[in-house]
Amino acid sequence: MALAEDAPWGDITSETLIPPGTRARAVFAARQPGVLAGMQVFDSTMRATDPLAVVEHALRDGDRFDAGMAVASVEGDARAILRAERIALNLVQRMSGIATLTAQYVEAVSGTSARIVDTRKTTPGLRLLERHAVRCGGGHNHRYSLSDAVLAKDNHLAVLTAGGRDLTEALRDARSRLGHTTHLEVEVDRLDQIQPVLAGGADTIMLDNFTLDELRRGVALIGGRAVVEASGGVSLQTVADIAATGVDVISVGALTHSAPAIDLGLDIELEPGADRG
Repeated sequence: MALAEDAPWGDITSETLIPPGTRARAVFAARQPGVLAGMQVFDSTMRATDPLAVVEHALRDGDRFDAGMAVASVEGDARAILRAERIALNLVQRMSGIATLTAQYVEAVSGTSARIVDTRKTTPGLRLLERHAVRCGGGHNHRYSLSDAVLAKDNHLAVLTAGGRDLTEALRDARSRLGHTTHLEVEVDRLDQIQPVLAGGADTIMLDNFTLDELRRGVALIGGRAVVEASGGVSLQTVADIAATGVDVISVGALTHSAPAIDLGLDIELEPGADRG
């Protein structure tokens, strides 16, 4: 889809300037430090334009790199490499940026039991790639989609308890209609909601935008009877303190919606003795 968007009727620049049959070698290199993600995407993009392209990897997904390091190389049809270049770079730079930011969060909570996870705040159509990048950075994935688990948030609870319906009763009724393997998570924004939610059978309780003191009190109230997730107000400056409260999971939307792209480049060289038409 990305290649079709970028060259819907061909790459007229390369087709005008580069003689047919010209071959080239390109080195895929880092221009700043980071954590790599997206090498399968790089391969697939190159081979989509030249099925006979030869791609060699110097690094694998999850590896750290410094500025100036070669990540991979590709040899093949020059026109095809040039057509694939920008799409491959855009995707791998985006994915490596996510992996790099995730690794920073994971490092910040090292020594605690907290797990860094992503959210559904992904680029539409790119969730699979962005979630893979989170794992490359040492993070974990939340539910993949709305179809995977029940996550009752504030708006759901407002509708569910409309007309004065008891929260615990409403959750127990919902729980009774779920399959035994389906996970039930409930978001709360006040400490007094925790006991009714626990009684309703929640597997995970999300403490949303709680202060550090409220997080500690929430962890104590739950007392291991459910997984405790912290969400909201999470940054690299706050995540270590949040982890120290004893929560099990910290969900961070910024991993996918605010990660800056890593600067990577593709430097092309004509193969010695290549046919230039």
